Amino acid sequence: MTITANGKEFVLESSTSLPAFLESISLQVGLVIVERNKQALSPSEAADVTLEDGDTLEIVKIVAGG
Repeated sequence: MTITANGKEFVLESSTSLPAFLESISLQVGLVIVERNKQALSPSEAADVTLEDGDTLEIVKIVAGG
């Protein structure tokens, strides 16, 4: 299956979970905000998502600062 994340296409195994995908690109669910098909996901929602062919993700790293 193919998904798009931050404008880049990725070919994944079917039934890939969002946490597994994030780990494969060196990110973690609790340290990013994910929008899937234009819907923002809370970290608890993101932890339970299985990606589907054609999904579009926008992923933003959370950065602390002052």
